[in-house]
Amino acid sequence: MVEKECRGHVVVLPYPSQGHINPLLQFAKRLASKGVKATFATTHYTFKSICAANVGVEPISDGCDEGGFTQAGNEELYLKSFKANGSRTLSQLIQKFQDSKSPVTCVVYDSFLPWALDVAKQHAIYGASFFTNSATVCNIFCRIHHGLLSLPVKLEDVPLLIPGLPPLNFPDLPSFLRLPESYPAYLAMKLSQYSNLDMADWIFSNTFEELEGEEAKGISELWPAKLIGPMVPSAYLDGRIEDDKRYGASLWKPIGEECMKWLETKAPKSVVYVSFGSMVSLTAEQMDEIAGGLKESGLPFLWVVKESEHGRLPDGFVESAKEKGLIVRWCNQLELLAHPAICCFVSHCGWNSTLEGLSLGVPMVGVPQWADQLTDAKFVEGIWRVGLRAKEDEKGVVRKEELVMCLKQVTTEGEKSREIKKNANKWRELAKKALGEGGSSDKRINEFVEQLILRANESYDQKREAAAAAKDIPNGHH
Repeated sequence: MVEKECRGHVVVLPYPSQGHINPLLQFAKRLASKGVKATFATTHYTFKSICAANVGVEPISDGCDEGGFTQAGNEELYLKSFKANGSRTLSQLIQKFQDSKSPVTCVVYDSFLPWALDVAKQHAIYGASFFTNSATVCNIFCRIHHGLLSLPVKLEDVPLLIPGLPPLNFPDLPSFLRLPESYPAYLAMKLSQYSNLDMADWIFSNTFEELEGEEAKGISELWPAKLIGPMVPSAYLDGRIEDDKRYGASLWKPIGEECMKWLETKAPKSVVYVSFGSMVSLTAEQMDEIAGGLKESGLPFLWVVKESEHGRLPDGFVESAKEKGLIVRWCNQLELLAHPAICCFVSHCGWNSTLEGLSLGVPMVGVPQWADQLTDAKFVEGIWRVGLRAKEDEKGVVRKEELVMCLKQVTTEGEKSREIKKNANKWRELAKKALGEGGSSDKRINEFVEQLILRANESYDQKREAAAAAKDIPNGHH
């Protein structure tokens, strides 16, 4: 009987927040669709929220099994606990499969968790780092790590001229560059991504050649990443993974029906969708301005306002907006963006949301708040030209007049709006092409799978030889 070809077994390990789980789970599904055994290793706290066809899910411990990050209290303590407990339990997971038909051949780990690479190496298996930011942002932080760019960046240092990147002005820089002391633990985590990267067998980045090829090339000597994105469910791109409409992970209960029913009553390309992601927390003043801007724009809108922020909405706004708007606590963003009624996406410009907007061809208005969102917003407006970035005042607040002006420019028929819509469609097609058969991202993923198959078959042959030797039977004879 001919032995079935071994196609490898990959354990995929995300940092346990929604924006990191989604792209890594999507990558696991991509690998599974190519015949690789994929196991998603996630913390006990997030374990029950994951459900994806053809991907196994196994719990590991971050030491905060009951309450996740909130149990730890702060970023520094959490990362320390995750490193200690995660290293031990990831090692146990690899061990668990050791004598099975499909031992683990590679750990694909979130770049926020560099200790996972040490664990992979202790088990003599491949380790691959997966970056969930744009190549542009990776280019910047990799330079800081290697001492090629010093912090803080001061006003006289701009525009910042970095190989592969467009000139970056002060408002375009990740907030950590201007205020390194603002979130020291986050900055340390950002920089630690590059600490042992020279030991990694692969580096993956959730972006694509057509979108950020130059930006990646500008740092390829220090960060030789394979661009394999956009990691968005297949239904919206190449359609090659059956029934792949959702990521398969929701740390919140999405409200689907209500949103969809409401959208069905709206005209095509008429609704503004507003969401600031899972991490951003707006001030009451900023909420007030956005509420006023949406109301004054006269456009129908659907606004996702998290439970924790409902109290910051202006008094009486939910009632008074009923005519024009719907306010929900959470929803399935992709299904919403894909709906024909949506005309514009008001976003914080987190990288996943930016990729989703690009992949679905939806014009954007960026209202970035912190970290990398500022840089992503620069590209949305100035480089890919798929939207506008709303300008803040001297207090760092986007006023309602500014929001109304941006919405008008993006949605009202005119030269600017036509250019934005044309570019949005262009990027949507390029994103589809990248992940479609023979596309730039698809090729990189296939090369990875080929290497896994080679390694899996080598180790299978070694096991057979060892078993044959143990029985003292000449190899190949039964």
